[in-house]
Amino acid sequence: MFKGIGTVINVLAIIGGGIVGLAGGRLMKQNYQNLVLRATAIAIMFIGAAGAFSKLIIINDDGTLGTTGTINICVSLALGALIGEIIDIDGFFERIGAWLKHKSGSDGDNSFIDGFVTASLTCGIGAMGIMGSIQDGVYGDYSILAAKATIDFVLLLVMTSSMGKGCIFSALTVGVLQGVMTALAAVLAGFMNDAMLNAISMTGGILIFCIGFNLMWPDKIKVANLLPALVITVLIALI
Repeated sequence: MFKGIGTVINVLAIIGGGIVGLAGGRLMKQNYQNLVLRATAIAIMFIGAAGAFSKLIIINDDGTLGTTGTINICVSLALGALIGEIIDIDGFFERIGAWLKHKSGSDGDNSFIDGFVTASLTCGIGAMGIMGSIQDGVYGDYSILAAKATIDFVLLLVMTSSMGKGCIFSALTVGVLQGVMTALAAVLAGFMNDAMLNAISMTGGILIFCIGFNLMWPDKIKVANLLPALVITVLIALI
């Protein structure tokens, strides 16, 4: 089986959902678009929280609930935020968005950059994307990414209808990120373990929650600047 086909399916789903959403958005009144965006924000926050809690909460031997990985989360997010702020990843995404906005002839679209950045982060840093890329790279099994493609189709349909065509260009971000992760997974398959994957799921889920938070209350958290936390959480899991 060709490794990387899962990312191709995902990218096509994003483009398809975006095109359908863009056409539908033109038929929706602004108040409808705002309501749809808020509903999407709630869904994304729950998806992120569920992903994080699924690895964070454990059942003790006596049947009580406990937590694990809390120190990892605190340290990785704090250091990740510091590193991300210093190198300004958020600004990098915005510059890419501005370049795409100009090249696509969308200079008059005030929501283009926000749509591109938000959709790129929403579809690009989730646990499903990371786990799916690893599974695709190691085993050539694209089932997780195919499931993610279905979710992304719906998310892009909704987001594009309210935030515009900038969301569609997130397909480029997802294609690059998941393509690189798939390639790395194929090379580093022997070094991955459950602790590393659980750490990625916890931290990635928190970042997805933050994306939903920003959709509900715009520009509160620079989620892109938290991305280094995904690397740090893996390094801590190795210790």
